Amino acid sequence: MQSINRFLYGPTPEEKVRAWQGKLRAESRQLDRETRQLDAATSKARQTVKQLAAKGDVKSARILAREVVRSDKQKDRLSVSKARLGSIGTQLTQQLAMLKVTGSLQKSTEIMKLSNSLIKLPQVSRVMREMSMEMTKAGIMEEMLEDMLEIEEDEEIEEEADAEVDKVLFELTNGKLGQAGTVGEELPSTQDRLEEGEMEKTMEQYRQQLDGLLSG
Repeated sequence: MQSINRFLYGPTPEEKVRAWQGKLRAESRQLDRETRQLDAATSKARQTVKQLAAKGDVKSARILAREVVRSDKQKDRLSVSKARLGSIGTQLTQQLAMLKVTGSLQKSTEIMKLSNSLIKLPQVSRVMREMSMEMTKAGIMEEMLEDMLEIEEDEEIEEEADAEVDKVLFELTNGKLGQAGTVGEELPSTQDRLEEGEMEKTMEQYRQQLDGLLSG
């Protein structure tokens, strides 16, 4: 009988909530994986920044340190988003408790607010859009107006970058940022040029790796 009802009327409210909670856990695990990948790439990039600064190549160190700053912001965003996924899961657990009392799912402005913020994160945007539509049909949410995506990150990076990058360079060079770049007025040797070429390749590799993770 239950299978017939599911065929005729679709999943029960409780089954829908359980399915949403499963999706939330899956997305949370994916954010954990991305954070670990970002940590690994950022750690290698930080080492390269140190090497560049030690060689007096502050220009290249600053370029790569800018990527480190971006990755730190991204890690913060992923951490906040994971917490929001967990908050939605908690809200859905409360919905299950209310379901037993009222027999129906209840409107939740908190779930709507959290879902709206998560739609703006590329990593979970597609799943959250699908869930939002399902929750709207189920009566938990009202139809959301399409908000402008937050695209001011690059502008913020530009405004904050100099101070942030100097801070990162200062930390990564053990406070010797002021000394970096004062070396090397003389012409580089052939060995220096070879090492510089290898360092540029390494820097570009980490930049591309971080860019891939940050835009994922």
